[in-house]
Amino acid sequence: MHGYEIRKSLFSITKRLTTRRSVLPKWHRTMASQLPVKFDIKTSYKLNSDYSIPVLGYGVYQTPADVCEEVTLHAFKAGYRHVDSARAYRNERPCADAMAKSGLKREDIFFTSKVPPKAMGYDNTKNAIESSFAETGLSYIDLYLIHSPYGGKEARLGSWKALVEAQKAGKIRSIGVSNYGVHHLDELEDYIKSSKDGSHIDVGQWEIHPWLPRDDIVEWSQKRNIAIEAYCPIVRGERANEEILKTLGKKHGKTWAQILLRWSLQKGYVPLPKSVTPPRIDQNADIYDFELDAGDMKSLHFPDSYAPCAWDPTTSHD
Repeated sequence: MHGYEIRKSLFSITKRLTTRRSVLPKWHRTMASQLPVKFDIKTSYKLNSDYSIPVLGYGVYQTPADVCEEVTLHAFKAGYRHVDSARAYRNERPCADAMAKSGLKREDIFFTSKVPPKAMGYDNTKNAIESSFAETGLSYIDLYLIHSPYGGKEARLGSWKALVEAQKAGKIRSIGVSNYGVHHLDELEDYIKSSKDGSHIDVGQWEIHPWLPRDDIVEWSQKRNIAIEAYCPIVRGERANEEILKTLGKKHGKTWAQILLRWSLQKGYVPLPKSVTPPRIDQNADIYDFELDAGDMKSLHFPDSYAPCAWDPTTSHD
């Protein structure tokens, strides 16, 4: 265990025993299915778990371990309080090292990891969770997701069972899924109802942007107050030259990426931009001093578009 975690472990244990409410001021929290009146860098959504998730995350997908600590520290300095990692990214440790060196309180940082697609099933997921703790030295993890629905029904449900057990043990505060299609979500909901384990899906993570709106998944999730995280929110730069983004950028004095991130916020999502370039990390957090009006939002409404820039496991039927 890191010295940082030793200093904070007593507080964390006491907090788990006495309350499950967020330490964030209540005026910065809102339910995941409701939009706040105004966004700022401290805005968060209240999850089904009764914990809170910051509305802006810093993604570290494909961030090399040897630079991950440095850029994550920069993200903290820029105001981010939410880091999205995964076992498959192989950078959990430098993320945790950055947390320890940030000077921030542990309870003020939201850290996510995920079950690797090749580690599905009850036993494999239990091992993955323990490996995350061994790698990070953390006393608890804020959010653990099933990274993809691959592996078949038995493996999916076994992984969920392992997450539920870890949550009930206080190791993980919130749990959820990533890249699940509606049929996967229905399957999991049926299991939760039949098993009567008292669990809830707290968070779902998908590639979501104007050219991949996923309205069916969004509707399913919002009806259940599931917070929706959007990875690839700036479409890996592939849409930088879209005329509509140029027009909106000029109108608001913002970059095309900031327009897309603001769109994501106003849709009620939790965008997870990633960058290893400090100026871009800063720019991606500078999205609270303007607002897209109804016409702007309508101009980015492409309900029939299906244009993923990454993988799409939502379509799998194994």
